[in-house]
Amino acid sequence: MTAAETRLPAPLRGIIPPMITPLADRDTLDRPGLERLVEHILAGGVDGLFLLGTSGEGPSLSYRLRCELIERVCEQVGGRVPVLVGVTDASFVESVNLADYAADAGAAAVVLAAPFYFPLAQAELLRYVRRIVAEMPLPVFLYNMPSHTKVVFEPETVRQLLDVPKIVGLKDSSADMDYFRRLRKLTESRADWSLLIGPERLLAEAVQLGGDGGVCGGANLCPRLYVDLYEAARRGNRARIDELHARVMQIRDGIYNVATGAARVIGGLKTALNCLGICNDAMAEPLAPHTDAQRQSIRRTVAELDVGWVEARDPRGG
Repeated sequence: MTAAETRLPAPLRGIIPPMITPLADRDTLDRPGLERLVEHILAGGVDGLFLLGTSGEGPSLSYRLRCELIERVCEQVGGRVPVLVGVTDASFVESVNLADYAADAGAAAVVLAAPFYFPLAQAELLRYVRRIVAEMPLPVFLYNMPSHTKVVFEPETVRQLLDVPKIVGLKDSSADMDYFRRLRKLTESRADWSLLIGPERLLAEAVQLGGDGGVCGGANLCPRLYVDLYEAARRGNRARIDELHARVMQIRDGIYNVATGAARVIGGLKTALNCLGICNDAMAEPLAPHTDAQRQSIRRTVAELDVGWVEARDPRGG
């Protein structure tokens, strides 16, 4: 495996899209779609790529496919931006194995949520993180995702983990801005610590509170929108923030909320990207693609957004 290594900024700032995983079927990458998607996202001026997170359906993919994705993306990116790789797993050993693979492929960092299935108490979580980070070959971002892991990285736990140099930041997807404020205050002692927000509707607020950027799923579709919103929030340009935030809400209402259930956000993004001709809309089971009626509704929103993808066609012939 050969890939250009990228130095990780300290702290990492800006927009780091949690890339969806284009699939041809439940265990096969849509390779042409993956190549188009990577270039589409990078053309939007983003500051990194995050593979195998929630939007990437990481826990639903086979280990073989995860490794193929990491290798192909790192090779294609070629050091243009840092590549972060999600290594969350119920198995300690598999998390370490995937981190080793990511390091060999040229990734810049790994992202680690609490292990799912067994809900750890905070003392257990603290011990787990210290032990697994010691075996990680790359810098580590923590991932606070209580809706999926059923475990929160409590502020006191984060405070104690600030003494681990290899941990360089945290992505917060709790949507709890009081929690975010507390973490920002706690982490001021680490100049290299990056605090990133997950829910994109909170991006501007988080940046104005001192956050370092966002891991925004909508940046798969409209990367420049989120880059511009981040920059407007940094400058405190209220009129521009309001204008761009309205478009983010348009994505929420017209793409994410067309369906219900676990697949609504990821499926909505995949359907929208498929309408643009970028990649397939296949989902990793147990999730399923959107219906034809939902697809037509999303197609109308994509047209209104005027994303600007030059190959505006439907790979499925629609």
